[in-house]
Amino acid sequence: MKQKAQSSPAVDADYMFAPVPPDARRPTWKQVMVWVGFGYVATGLFIGGTLAGAAGGAGVSFPMALLAIAIGMGILFVLTSLLGVIAQRTGLSLALLCRYAYGAKGMNLPMLAMGLLTLGWFSAITGMVGDIWGAFIGNPSGIVVLDPGRMGYHIAPITLEVFAACLLCGLLFTATSMSGMKGLERLAVPVAPVIMLIAVLVGIGMLDEGGGLGSFIAASSQKSGLPLSSAVTMLVGSWIAGAIMGVDLFRFSRNARAVWLGSAACFLLTNPLLNIVGYIGTVTVGEYNYVSWMLEKSFLLALAGAVTWTLSLWTTNDAELYCNALYTGPVLQSCGFGVGKKQLVLVAGLAGTVLGALGFYQMFFAQFINYLGIMAPPLAGPLLADYYVKHRGRYDVRELNTQPAFNRAGVGSALFGMMLGLCLELNQWLASWPNGLVALLATVLLYLLLHPILNAKPRPLAQRAS
Repeated sequence: MKQKAQSSPAVDADYMFAPVPPDARRPTWKQVMVWVGFGYVATGLFIGGTLAGAAGGAGVSFPMALLAIAIGMGILFVLTSLLGVIAQRTGLSLALLCRYAYGAKGMNLPMLAMGLLTLGWFSAITGMVGDIWGAFIGNPSGIVVLDPGRMGYHIAPITLEVFAACLLCGLLFTATSMSGMKGLERLAVPVAPVIMLIAVLVGIGMLDEGGGLGSFIAASSQKSGLPLSSAVTMLVGSWIAGAIMGVDLFRFSRNARAVWLGSAACFLLTNPLLNIVGYIGTVTVGEYNYVSWMLEKSFLLALAGAVTWTLSLWTTNDAELYCNALYTGPVLQSCGFGVGKKQLVLVAGLAGTVLGALGFYQMFFAQFINYLGIMAPPLAGPLLADYYVKHRGRYDVRELNTQPAFNRAGVGSALFGMMLGLCLELNQWLASWPNGLVALLATVLLYLLLHPILNAKPRPLAQRAS
C-alpha cells in the first residue's frame, strides 16, 4: 500500500515520489511560457536600477551594464540548463535527485533549506503585490495595521489597504497553485506575452519622457564607480537560487531542447529585459519600478500597472508554492508522515500570506535574498558533481529507493559550501566575486575529493534495516 502511494499517478498526480513518465511530459512551448512568467520578478528591475546607480549610488554606463547582464545571465543560463538536463533525463524532482547525492535521509538538508527559501519568496512577492495595490488605493480607511518605524525600520506603515490586498492576493495565489504544473501553464500561457509587451512599451515610454535615446546615452555615460565584477556578482546572486528550483519544472520537459529553451526564456529574455527597463527607468525618470511610474500618470494607466504587476508575479508565486510542496513533502515522508501536495500548498500558502501581510517584504526581504542567495547555491554542488562526474551523466532510476541513508560526501561538502558562502559575505574576503558561485564551485570540488575517501556506496534497504 505504501509503494502504491509513492508511484500511482492517481495518488501522486505531480509525481512527488516517482519519475514523471513520458506520457505526462508537457509541450515545449507551454514550458517556455512558464519560464517567461517564472522569471518575471521585481528583483530584475531592482538590479537594473542598481546598475544605473539608483538613489545616488555607484553605477555603470549602459554598454557596461549590457556586458554585465550578458555575463551574469549567461552564467545563470548555463547552470540552470545543466541542472535542468538532469531533471529532464530522469524525470525526478529535486528531492528525489538529492537522494543520490545526499542519501535518503541526507536529502532533508537541501530540502529544508529550499523549503524556507521558497516560503520566504512567496511571502515577499505577496508583499510586493500588496504594496502596489496599497499605492494605487491609498489609505482612505486611515487605519494602520503595523508601523515598522516603531521597531526601528525606516519603512512606511502597513495600512489596512496593504494588509487586505496581501491577504486577498495570497489566497488567490494559493488557490491556483493547487492545480500543479497544469495550473502554472494555464496562468502563464495567456499572461506571459502580455506582461512582456507591457514591459517593452513602458520602457519606451520612460525613455521618451527622459528626452529620447540621445539624452539617455549621454546621461548613462556619466554613471561610474561600480566595478564590472561587482555588477556581475549582483546579477548572479539575484537569481542563482532560482536556478536550483528549475529542476522541479524541467522534469516535465520532453527533451533537452526544451530545457535550453526554457532557461533561455528566463535568463536570455525575461530577466535581461527587466534589468534593461529598470536601468532605463532609473536614468530617465528616477524610478526603476515601472509600475510606480505608471501609478503617477493616470487612473487607467495606474490600474493597468497594478493589474499587470499582479498577473506577472502571480505566475512566479505559484511556482514558489508548487516547488515548496515538492521540498517539504519528501522531508515529511522520510519522517513517516504522509501529506498530500494540496495540503502542503495550502499550509505554506496561508503561512506565507500572513507573513507577507505583516511586512516580511518591507522589513526583511533585503537580508533574506542576500544571505539565502549566498547559502543556497552550494546545495546544487553535490548534485552536479555526483551526476556529471561520478555517474558520468547517467542515473539508474531503479536505484532510487536503494540509496544509503546518508551520502557523507554530499552532506559534508554542502555544509562546508554554505558556511564558506556565509563567511565570504560576512568578512568580505572576496568582495568583487559572486560569493554564491564561489561557494558552489568549492562544494563541487570538495565533493569530488571527499567521495572516494568516504566511499559512500548505495546499500539495499534490507541491509540498512538489519
